[in-house]
Amino acid sequence: MRKINATVSALIMLLFLLHAVAGAFQLAGIIPGGMKAIQGMAWLLVLLLVVHVVIGVVLTIQSIRISRKARVFYWRENQQFWIRRISGFALMALIFYHLFIFGQINSGGFRLHDFGTAELVGHILLVLSLVVHVLSNIKPLMLSFGAYGIRAYLKDILFVLSVVLLVAAVSFVIYYLRWNVWWRGM
Repeated sequence: MRKINATVSALIMLLFLLHAVAGAFQLAGIIPGGMKAIQGMAWLLVLLLVVHVVIGVVLTIQSIRISRKARVFYWRENQQFWIRRISGFALMALIFYHLFIFGQINSGGFRLHDFGTAELVGHILLVLSLVVHVLSNIKPLMLSFGAYGIRAYLKDILFVLSVVLLVAAVSFVIYYLRWNVWWRGM
């Protein structure tokens, strides 16, 4: 089950990177929204997230049962375990927020509802929780794929992720400014 979860996690990261770049270009007004391929990719990402959450819940329950059976709960020693679970829970809540901030238009496309300060803060929190979740899980993910000299890989992956997350955060700010300052100011 852990190998399946690792594969699903890698696919989620790949699709997220594509989703973040495509979304950033849409929010910045570079490409039009409502493209069927991008929508299909986003729904595949949601499906993989559901699979990842189900596997994570099953593995968490198994770990808690083992701790109960042994009557030993190494809370301090398992801080990384709980950081992964708590950041994953925060990420899921913020992903639902991200999903429901969109409203469907008759043409089948999606459009953001009014994008104010609360929406901007919610999306910046989404990016930050993603950073925490990825940072706490990237090393075990690389090890599960057998990458032993992972320091070079890890630096490359973190560089790419940091650039994409920075682009996503900047695009949220640009969209906020377009919606609240430039568009309303005209």
